[in-house]
Amino acid sequence: MNTTQTPSPAGHPRQASIQYLPVNLFASVMGISGLATAWRQASHQFGASPLIDAAIGCVAVALFALLCVAYAAKAVRCPQAVRNEFMHPVAGNFFGTATIATLLVSSVVAPVSARASELLWSVGAAATIALAFTIVSRLLRGKVDAGHAVPAWLIPGVATLDITVAGSTMPMAWARELNLFSMAVGTMVALVFFTMIVSRLIHHHEKLANEMVPSLMILMAPFEVGFLAYTSFFQRVDAFAAMLFYFGLFVFLALVFKVFKRSVPFAAGWWALSFPIAALANAALRYAEHAGSAVVTALAVALLAFLSGLIAVLLFRTLRLFASGKLLAPR
Repeated sequence: MNTTQTPSPAGHPRQASIQYLPVNLFASVMGISGLATAWRQASHQFGASPLIDAAIGCVAVALFALLCVAYAAKAVRCPQAVRNEFMHPVAGNFFGTATIATLLVSSVVAPVSARASELLWSVGAAATIALAFTIVSRLLRGKVDAGHAVPAWLIPGVATLDITVAGSTMPMAWARELNLFSMAVGTMVALVFFTMIVSRLIHHHEKLANEMVPSLMILMAPFEVGFLAYTSFFQRVDAFAAMLFYFGLFVFLALVFKVFKRSVPFAAGWWALSFPIAALANAALRYAEHAGSAVVTALAVALLAFLSGLIAVLLFRTLRLFASGKLLAPR
């Protein structure tokens, strides 16, 4: 979704340009990185080939590098477009996809280079906290249109939870306190915003625009990412963690048929659902290892298969959109 773009005047079509690169395309890195970590867990639990998660991880890192260069080029050539995107009450939240992508890539590269992982995590953590502070401060100024309370609001809060997901084992002396701080901020911001968004969805007369429908899946992210952050930091799966996992699963089941509809055209915004589902698959695998239940294990394997197929379809359709020139075209 790029809510800052305006249509071309009639008779003057504009060609694809880096100006129209949406920041939410970083969600593709989030989804693919989440798929890589899920297959890493599957390798540990079920003996899947480690080459699978290594190959997927390479794709995530390469795509991350490409998008960083491309968006930096946009910032240099079209700084006003970046500023407009950041200041937009909805689109501005999607800058969290870039910071989350940085954090998740730090986990992807950890087996190869601990130093690179620590550097990426530190940069991602600082950017995530700065973004969360900026977004929350902006909202606290007041006079915010209730219609802007959409699932994308959750991204900055979920991003701070991802600091703990990716950094729970960081060796720096200050990392433990930063992880606790991030988990506290992410938990409260996500819960407050979740309540506001659900209230808007129930009471607001206007439905979400079609291009925003895939982002509904973000509603389950605070619970599944919260599960991953809690279990990563405390190194245990207890009843509280199980409740987070199961409620996130409930939200997924409640939304899946509302999101996957033929009436919703494909766009870059579809990547917004990839990471919440990746978080669900990762949480299911971790919980299945703890629970030792055949039913939960079967569920985890099914979710991993679903996630793998979903990422493959999203990647194929995105490449086709890029080849047609529509990915970087004004809308």
